[in-house]
Amino acid sequence: MNSYSPTYALLIFFILSILIFLLFRPKRGWYWVIKNNLKINEKTVTEDVLKYLYHNEISGNEVNIISLTAVLKFSDRLVVDVVKKMTIKELIKFDGNVLSLTEAGRDYALRIVRVHRLWEKYLAEKTGYDKVEWHDRAELMEHRLSHKETDLLATQLGNPLYDPHGDPIPTNQGEIANLKGAALSSLAVNSVGRITHIEDKPDIIYKQIYAENIHIGSQIRVIENNQKRVVFYAEGEDFVLAPIVAANITVDILEKDVIEEENKSRLSSLKINELANIAGISKEIRGESRRRLLDLGFVKGSPIKIDLKSPLGNPKAYLIKGTSIALRNDQASKILIKKI
Repeated sequence: MNSYSPTYALLIFFILSILIFLLFRPKRGWYWVIKNNLKINEKTVTEDVLKYLYHNEISGNEVNIISLTAVLKFSDRLVVDVVKKMTIKELIKFDGNVLSLTEAGRDYALRIVRVHRLWEKYLAEKTGYDKVEWHDRAELMEHRLSHKETDLLATQLGNPLYDPHGDPIPTNQGEIANLKGAALSSLAVNSVGRITHIEDKPDIIYKQIYAENIHIGSQIRVIENNQKRVVFYAEGEDFVLAPIVAANITVDILEKDVIEEENKSRLSSLKINELANIAGISKEIRGESRRRLLDLGFVKGSPIKIDLKSPLGNPKAYLIKGTSIALRNDQASKILIKKI
């Protein structure tokens, strides 16, 4: 019969050989790809669990297995399996139904936090990514960088103490600086301070702060604070926030002898025929963008005025040191001026 002919048997053998090769070929075979993906997923889940427990430990919140599976973007079964293995490895422990970090688990968590915050610093200083993208991109990279690569990144960045949101960056020894200041929502009226930290979680609140163009490093004065709203003055503008949003902004109260003049405003507020002098550049402008502005003449004391205005008002061209420079409103809002 044809089904038992040598040609048919050779064809079956050839097909099986291809399938076996595709399944087990070194590194790229389906078997190894699936196995490695499982390992990667376990590593990612382990590190996400450690980081989540660390952040809740700092906030004084208790975590149980139900709240953990609810927040992580993995199957409940995978999370539970990984938690069991982490308990055996003594990275975490149970106290009743409450999960907590062991000393070894806390050290591991700090390494992950270190990578995340260094990568956010890198994105802020060395790339053009928008700040709303920093967190998610750092979430991916925190699982990829080795200890050696992390130390090289820290050296490249000058071993910074804080990330662009104002969060302290752990050292390679696990030491971490204190976060100075208090929540804006807790400050009394007429308090004067400087914004030192903006919490980037949850996303919905961070995006509200981002939309308001509120900057780290800005000096603020509280005008109103009640259960309905928090109003503060900064850089020539009044900002109105819900208390739940204001709670995600940390302000370090300033002593009287270091309080700056309040007659500074943002370049974006300059109107046609108004004259001003550059008073400084916000810390929100970093790296190459900051150096470019300085090279273009945006240095303290330089006279500036509007040269041209587009029909929609954005961007505007500003005349500085004899040169017309076009800036978008969001860029101009990060340059401080003193109007003449």
